[in-house]
Amino acid sequence: MSESGVVKFECEHVVRKVAPFPRYAELNSCRRKLLQLRMVGVDAARIGFGNLSVRDGDSSSFYITASGTGAVPQLQLTHFSKVTAYDFSRNWIRCEGAMTASSESLTHAAVYESAVDAHAVIHCHSMKLWQQWLDRLPTTRREVEYGTPEMAVEVGRLFRESDVRDRQIFAMGGHPDGLVAFGATPDEAFGVLNQGALMR
Repeated sequence: MSESGVVKFECEHVVRKVAPFPRYAELNSCRRKLLQLRMVGVDAARIGFGNLSVRDGDSSSFYITASGTGAVPQLQLTHFSKVTAYDFSRNWIRCEGAMTASSESLTHAAVYESAVDAHAVIHCHSMKLWQQWLDRLPTTRREVEYGTPEMAVEVGRLFRESDVRDRQIFAMGGHPDGLVAFGATPDEAFGVLNQGALMR
């Protein structure tokens, strides 16, 4: 059985209402398109996959789709969580909202930490694109599992050792069909996924 959607980090969850945030509508619009493309959603076992986030201004905090929302067709503010702190070495995050943050929160945090100009991150699934782009795009090591501190460290390595900053997308070698794209906006990150011309 797929482990997608399984939270692997320690979470300090503060139940608090998430206020409307910039790019909320754009993030939701982007997610709907990914849902139609079946790049986010739920699998046959009803386990959710895929998540999106936007940075909170220029801070290290970010808003991310909450865990267990893959089957929801139209997200409301209650379906988002704000990650306010994280620690890769402790495998720990603090989040606020009605629901806990996505299982891939540490990966999103690692992208924001490595790319100060990134303000949106998409983690989606596509076996066809993953097979096409594996090792042709910057790719995380196959022994590194999703949603772990090791994956966060791997993301940092890609930013140091590859051209991922320019390509704005990478494949997750140890997470079959997993891809991560990022950009200044959700629409830009979505556009990166649609530009096969980036393969050069």
